[in-house]
Amino acid sequence: MEKIIFAGHDGHSLAARLDRPAGAVRAAALFAHCFTCGKDIHAARRIAGRLNALGFAVLRFDFTGLGQSDGAFEDTTFTSNVTDIVAAARHMDSMGLAPGLLIGHSLGGAAVLKAARQIDSVRAVATLGAPAHPEHVTKHLQSAEAGPDGVREITLGGRRLRVGPDFLDDVATESLEGAIRDLKRAILVMHAPRDEIVGIDNATEIFTRAKHPKSFVTLDSSDHLISSAEDAEYAAGVIAAWAQRYLDLPAPAAPADAPEGVVRVTEADPEGFQQDVVSGRHHLTADEPAAFGGTDRGLSPYGLLAAALGACTAMTVRMYARRKRWPLTDIRVDVAHDKLHARDAEAGAGQKVDRFHRAVCLAGELDQDQRARLMQVADRCPVHQTLERASEIVTERA
Repeated sequence: MEKIIFAGHDGHSLAARLDRPAGAVRAAALFAHCFTCGKDIHAARRIAGRLNALGFAVLRFDFTGLGQSDGAFEDTTFTSNVTDIVAAARHMDSMGLAPGLLIGHSLGGAAVLKAARQIDSVRAVATLGAPAHPEHVTKHLQSAEAGPDGVREITLGGRRLRVGPDFLDDVATESLEGAIRDLKRAILVMHAPRDEIVGIDNATEIFTRAKHPKSFVTLDSSDHLISSAEDAEYAAGVIAAWAQRYLDLPAPAAPADAPEGVVRVTEADPEGFQQDVVSGRHHLTADEPAAFGGTDRGLSPYGLLAAALGACTAMTVRMYARRKRWPLTDIRVDVAHDKLHARDAEAGAGQKVDRFHRAVCLAGELDQDQRARLMQVADRCPVHQTLERASEIVTERA
């Protein structure tokens, strides 16, 4: 994680964090936070982490007058927020990381919709709980009385903030209709039906106005801030999977002596055991069951090992049957793993060995000789042979 400083709309220094992937950068994304929030909210951190695992560099920053950024929040407007986003994108471009993806949460979602046309590199826009009209935010300010200078003091998230009259005047006249209609970028609208801050009707309006390619995904029971780790993880996974379809992502570079590429495992949840596993354009999740302290969002490490054996078995048998033109219509491989005490004295008294129990089901009008031969072929699959042989694992500090 890198701390970044860049100039905002009025020259004040804005604080940002750049989350880089462990390997080569395949694409870049820019995240705009919700009204009066900040770059370090849970949803922003979770989404950045998931995108990092897929090779995205993600910049998230505090708008003028918020978080660690300079300036007075009471002097900002919706238009200045949009200009801050454009300034952030230009700074990313100067670093060789022009953003192809914009992500906006709540009012930040409205702002990225407005800013997208001003950023040539952007190919896709994702919004979370975004209002269809910037003026929507004023309903949360109605209870605050304006002072002699027109400034209203509000408390949000336990913090007292001053909102200036220019902000209210700006959102009252600002419209997103043209920005959404003429977006000319792929758009993903994510919203929770039970969002009590920004109603689901806003998502309907944004989606209806947008032109294809457009997608809508519900956030189910999530709250407006996407404060649940499970909801944030879901949103992150959807955005990461969706964005890859609309961005021209190069495959990660692999060493010459690794023809099948490199499998990279990145911790997705420091408080649990969830891992992002990425190889080329492919992504999956590893985890532990809840009984072992995990969140059960993916296969366990031994489950992945069993899956490798089952998949390799089915592929090897299919290749052989296809070459022989035998009537094999379907293959099913069930693999179970356990540990048992070694019965062979050579293995060492009291030691345990791993046992994989594999059941292979072959469907089709095969005769007994063909079935017997295919079962022999199953034992020749490369993963089977790797597991039966002693393997060497070389570990080094990256």
